[in-house]
Amino acid sequence: MADEIHTTREPDGTTHTTTIVERGDPRRGGGGIGMLVLLVIVVIAGFFAFQFLGNEKAETGAITEAAQKVGDAAQDVGDAAQEAVK
Repeated sequence: MADEIHTTREPDGTTHTTTIVERGDPRRGGGGIGMLVLLVIVVIAGFFAFQFLGNEKAETGAITEAAQKVGDAAQDVGDAAQEAVK
């Protein structure tokens, strides 16, 4: 922001001084608000992403546990079949 001072002399000897004060462009002030909105959107997206990943991890754990139980049951059936043959 630069200030300009202009002095004009009239032919009769009088002077007139004009001061021009530059101010920032008022349209440029919205950048901070835009960045804040973008930050809020990123935080919300991150929250939902972590929720999704957490649910997927729990689902994977449940499937793994169920598969282990099926495997254990199959082993028990196999052991019982071998005992029946003896």
